[in-house]
Amino acid sequence: MSQQVQGVISRAKGAPVETTTIIVPDPGPGEAVVRIHACGVCHTDLHYREGGINDEFPFLLGHEAAGTVESVGEGVTDIEPGDFVILNWRAVCGQCRACKRGRHQYCFDTHNAKQKMTLEDGTELSPALGIGAFADKTLVAAGQCTKVDPNASAAAAGLLGCGIMAGIGAAINTGEVTRGDSVAVIGCGGVGSAAVAGARLAGANRIIAVDLEDRKLEWARGFGATHTVNASRTDPVEAVRELTDGFGADVVIDAVGLPTTYEQAFYARDLAGTVVLVGVPTPQMRLELPLLDVFGRGGALKSSWYGDCLPSRDFPMLIDLYTQGRLDLDGFVTEEIGIGDVEEAFARMERGDVLRSVVRL
Repeated sequence: MSQQVQGVISRAKGAPVETTTIIVPDPGPGEAVVRIHACGVCHTDLHYREGGINDEFPFLLGHEAAGTVESVGEGVTDIEPGDFVILNWRAVCGQCRACKRGRHQYCFDTHNAKQKMTLEDGTELSPALGIGAFADKTLVAAGQCTKVDPNASAAAAGLLGCGIMAGIGAAINTGEVTRGDSVAVIGCGGVGSAAVAGARLAGANRIIAVDLEDRKLEWARGFGATHTVNASRTDPVEAVRELTDGFGADVVIDAVGLPTTYEQAFYARDLAGTVVLVGVPTPQMRLELPLLDVFGRGGALKSSWYGDCLPSRDFPMLIDLYTQGRLDLDGFVTEEIGIGDVEEAFARMERGDVLRSVVRL
């Protein structure tokens, strides 16, 4: 039987979100229904509301979540009712050309639930990133559920479902930061601060946080930055070079995603260094760099999709580090809010007042 639950939807581009009744069907083959405990308020949800992803309204928002499996459909063997899981939007298919080459973190055919959740009148909902977790319960593909230690706080654990994993993975997986490296992170909101935390976990020797706001630089210090640069007062490229003996950083992570910050990252790296783009640009943005500089500086220019993570590998490992006290996921939770407070949380996020607001359900 289907269930009626409360969820937060966006009906039209730019319109305020609303809380309403949604219908969640019983799980079909390969699907699961998850009781949501907590879900972070991510910029991607705001992009959905603003029509920046696509125009398949109405959207059921929310995707950065943790909860308990309530029921599973036919053929599901990896999870069972009662499991504590983090939801992910990379349910690897195992059959595409990336998966067949052993590069599951680049899966080109990740899958979602085949059934649709709906409004009471039967209108089909488009769940954000195939998840839709601003709701008491949601229907997902079973592969979107990653079982982790149930002793972890749901508010903290759920953040690995998107932004925090993107930042940590940008440092560890994409940037391949290792012991003794120097790292610069441009943009120190949630994703950038997570990249700082990732660089610290990987053993970076010098971690330079760059931002326009002193408040965000202090956040980054709390996650392991050894130096900070306020780019509103100092040329960030020159500052990073000065802090790295005149050479530039081994790895520079752009967590903003603007042509200006990418160019700064490009010139703030050492010869043969690595640039990682994890901030999301808009379609109209264009980048212009002298091709000779691209050739002459060597190294690597990389884009990081979801921190190049493999949820089945990375989520349990990071939760173990969290429960051991070696990764401060709690530090990313600025506030816990109710399901009716999402619109106000979007405003606080846009102002830069929070690292993460987390909806408790």
